[in-house]
Amino acid sequence: MTTKRMASISLDPRSNLQVGRNHDQQHGVIEEIEGLIKVFKDGHVERPPIVPIVLCTMGLERGVTANDVVVDKCTSLWARIYVPSCPGKLPLLVYFHGGGFCIGSAAWSCYNEFLSNLASKANCVIISVNYRLAPENRLPAAYEDGFNTLMWVKQQALLNGSSEDKWWLKHCNLSNMYLAGDSSGANIAYNVATRLGSRGPSESTIIRPLSLKGIILIQPFFGGEALTWSERYTNQPPNSALTPSVSHAYWRLSLPFGAKRDHLWCNPLANGTAKLRDLRLPTIMVCISEMDILKDRNLEFCSALISAGKRVETVMYKGVGHSFQILHNSQLSQTRIHDMMSHLKAFINE
Repeated sequence: MTTKRMASISLDPRSNLQVGRNHDQQHGVIEEIEGLIKVFKDGHVERPPIVPIVLCTMGLERGVTANDVVVDKCTSLWARIYVPSCPGKLPLLVYFHGGGFCIGSAAWSCYNEFLSNLASKANCVIISVNYRLAPENRLPAAYEDGFNTLMWVKQQALLNGSSEDKWWLKHCNLSNMYLAGDSSGANIAYNVATRLGSRGPSESTIIRPLSLKGIILIQPFFGGEALTWSERYTNQPPNSALTPSVSHAYWRLSLPFGAKRDHLWCNPLANGTAKLRDLRLPTIMVCISEMDILKDRNLEFCSALISAGKRVETVMYKGVGHSFQILHNSQLSQTRIHDMMSHLKAFINE
């Protein structure tokens, strides 16, 4: 099979992006990451179309079928489901896209390509969740959408009769489910998993017949009031997907009003690691990029999980930055994407 090369996507959040709480007040703008999102005094939000929105039938890997399904009409929650043409029951991967909780879509062309590729390479069914975005819907809205998606899958599995939305279900081994995401999506995957594992067996039984076997966190988006070394000093190229100023703006827009960056949703280690021991979590795979400002924070997170007795598999991708697998913004991207696909396939099918 030939390897498709996707055009580079540049978010360019440093060379021409200005982040400021009271930027351009004369136009009523109270928060802006220029080129990505603009928030006005009256609550109106603008998001320039930096990435093409594509239909579920466009740009798929050979042998992969995709469709969009409505999960919750009340909250406009929907998902894009990818099914490879493989025999037997396949693992189910529930995936959350990145974008600082504020931008992004399950219909973005870059995610359509990445997840179609992953479904084909790893032989798994993927549900890509189009969760509600901040600041219109601040956290925990995205976490609620993640949990509600799992409950929707459970409902589909338990309902009798045929449904046009259940074409994918016959391919799934629901007792072999994984939660995954990149950047803010990895944060969502982790927080949904901790909800399942925070109250002992009773909470996890809520999603039966689903059974969570693993968690995949790709460059997980966490933060804190105190900056790490990599957040302070890592040199970022002009087309970097994440800089400290952009990161801080995302947190201002997504955390509950008045919350600081040591809120547990942003900094899971803010209150120490004692509570991590009580969490019932499956094996966690954490994918870290060497040139990412989040590198040190991701490594500290892995160390804390291991100290708390959790099983963690850490993979470091040399020479690439945040979201390289989505943005294709490095000469090394294609090689590292191939490596990542192999690592994810091994983890999902181990």
